[in-house]
Amino acid sequence: MSALPDMSTGNVTVIGDVMLDRFWSGASRRVSPEAPVPVVSVTGEEDRAGGAGNVAVNLAELGLSVSLVGLCGEDEHARALRACVEAAGVRWNVMPCPADTIVKLRVLSRNQQLLRMDFEESLASHANDLFVRYAQQHLADADLVVFSDYAKGSLALVQPLLAHCRELNKPTLVDPKGLDFERYRGASLLTPNLAEFEAIVGRCDTDETLLERAEALRASLDLDGILVTRSEAGMTLVQAGQPPAQFSASAREVFDVTGAGDTVIAVMAGCLSAGLPLRDAAHFANHAAGVVVAKLGTASVSPEELLMAVRAAPAVTADNIFTETSLANVLNDLRAAGQRIVMTNGCFDLIHPGHVRYLQQARALGDVLVVAVNDDDSVRRLKGERRPVNTLDDRMAVLAALSAVDYVVSFSDYTPARLIEAFAPDVLVKGGDYAVDQIAGHESVLARGGEVRVLDFVDGHSTSRLIERLND
Repeated sequence: MSALPDMSTGNVTVIGDVMLDRFWSGASRRVSPEAPVPVVSVTGEEDRAGGAGNVAVNLAELGLSVSLVGLCGEDEHARALRACVEAAGVRWNVMPCPADTIVKLRVLSRNQQLLRMDFEESLASHANDLFVRYAQQHLADADLVVFSDYAKGSLALVQPLLAHCRELNKPTLVDPKGLDFERYRGASLLTPNLAEFEAIVGRCDTDETLLERAEALRASLDLDGILVTRSEAGMTLVQAGQPPAQFSASAREVFDVTGAGDTVIAVMAGCLSAGLPLRDAAHFANHAAGVVVAKLGTASVSPEELLMAVRAAPAVTADNIFTETSLANVLNDLRAAGQRIVMTNGCFDLIHPGHVRYLQQARALGDVLVVAVNDDDSVRRLKGERRPVNTLDDRMAVLAALSAVDYVVSFSDYTPARLIEAFAPDVLVKGGDYAVDQIAGHESVLARGGEVRVLDFVDGHSTSRLIERLND
């Protein structure tokens, strides 16, 4: 997928903790005689929108119409923050309150952060019923609503706002904080980072554990989905009635992770407002995170930068290549959601048009297609010592890139019968001149009331013939 959706007609309201990110920079050539700290001769000062303001600026950079709602003081810092927000084209709908505007001051030298000082007080006492009514006034025109929670108190009453959005049929995306995710019940999507997620569900030492607990949390909070951002491990998406998705980290260089979560939720919101499904939106958000972490401080990503990042990424990803245990859990969830599972197996050594047509026909028999691939040793047992031509990893990668294939898994047994019994497909498919009772795994499928189908291969295409031609 490389076509970036047109987001220019989108209209998003961002509600949350707004703050000013201030950067002081200069040269540091000596250590203070008063304490073992560097002395910075400040020569530059820059202000940027932070928190929910950074989410809004990211959305505006993508071309959307954006309204920012929150709380801040009536002081010099509020005026500076408003100037940053409005310069990006964001509508300033922040309600003033008798509190100092939150400021994060960072001191930099040679593009390295030496110190951060936070000036803040809780805004929870000001996030009252009056603020809820004020925020509700800015929801009617929004396609969807983003809640950016930095635990500063602006979203102390987030639940009535979420309930109001549900009444208006507005999708809601939440970047959560704290140990009480119950307050986000009923949101469309939560985007916690791994530390925030594990603080709620416990440590996840394996992908299988993470997927299991993410789905349990999603179901318990009545969410459409959860997107867990995992730094160098990429991102994991679980959603109702759909298979989970793993996205490998796309960053080539990590310079500063400040505000990366803001960019992720902004790109998710922009893509969803343009009509993309969650999985496709997460694909673009993952690449956007890879762009923004290569920048200094709170930053945004332009459509041009995002498109370049997507096009520069490898064409083949491993998002749908699973281990046996992981895939068994995924298939259980799909089965519970009423999805019809089709399964086939083979060596798939040199993919040719016959394979592609066969897999397309198999996929048309259900909702998802699982392809089980013989590992290298089992191919040698079946085909001889000179096979396979391509390694297991290469064969699985090619299969995973085909649009007809939803999941790829390997097996080492002489036949896939055990794997078929474990996965319990609704339809088992084999290509060639077979009788049903000759197909490995047919017994368990038929015993559960499933189907076993034999499809014809396309004439004129054969891996063995290709190899013979190459050796001529």
